[in-house]
Amino acid sequence: MTLARMTAPTGTRAPSGQNAPSPIKPASGAVGSGMAAEPPLVLVVDDDPDVRESLVDMFASVRIEARAFESTAALLAHGFPERPSCLVLDLRLPGSGGLELQAQLAAQHVVVPIVFITGHADVPTSVRAMKAGAVDFLPKPFREQELLDTVAEALRKDGERRLGDGQREAVRRLGEGLTPRETDVLRGVARGLLNKQIAYEMGISEITVKMHRSSAGRKLKSVSVADMIRKIELLDI
Repeated sequence: MTLARMTAPTGTRAPSGQNAPSPIKPASGAVGSGMAAEPPLVLVVDDDPDVRESLVDMFASVRIEARAFESTAALLAHGFPERPSCLVLDLRLPGSGGLELQAQLAAQHVVVPIVFITGHADVPTSVRAMKAGAVDFLPKPFREQELLDTVAEALRKDGERRLGDGQREAVRRLGEGLTPRETDVLRGVARGLLNKQIAYEMGISEITVKMHRSSAGRKLKSVSVADMIRKIELLDI
C-alpha cells in the first residue's frame, strides 16, 4: 500500500462570517458503492507538524495509508473518502477544535470513527467526547501500539459498516420492484410460514402464493431460502 501524505497549507483557516457550517463534501476521487473497494485510510488532524509527520510515518510502517492536516478547516476542504476511514483528531486546534468538528460531523450525518489525542486531557472533556461517539480518547504521550490497535479496530468496524450499508442499499434497489402482494408473501416467509399458511392468511390460493414467492425471489435475485430471508431482513418488511 502506497503512503499518501497530504499536509494542508500553512495558514489555512475556516472562512470567517459563517453562521452555519457548509455541507461536508466527499473527497475528490471518492468512489461509489458499486466500484471496487479501496484500502482503508487514516485522516490525521494536528496543528503540530512533528506530530503529523510522526503519525503518518507510524501508520506507513504498518502499511496503513494516512493523510495529515493542520486544521479542521483543511480537513473539511479535502473532504471524506468513500472508503473505510478513521479520524485521528487533536482536541485543541487553532480555530475550530476537535469537539466542534465532532459535533459538526454528527449534525451533517457524516459517519467516521474518531480517535481523540490530546496533551490537555480532563475527565469532563473525555466523557463528553465518548458520549458523542468517539472510539477512544488518548492523552499524549500515548503508546504507539495502543493507537495502532485502536485505529485498526476502528477501521475494521467502519469497513463492516460500509459493507452492510452497501448490501442494504443494493437490496433496497432490488426491492423497489416488488408488488404489494409479493411483499405480503415475503412477510409470511420471514415468519417461517408454509405456502398454504400464507395462502390462508391472505385469502388466496396456494398456487398464487407460489407464483408471488417465485416472482419475488427472481426480483431479489435470491439463490436460496436463507438468502431470501436475509434480504427480507435487510428490507425490513
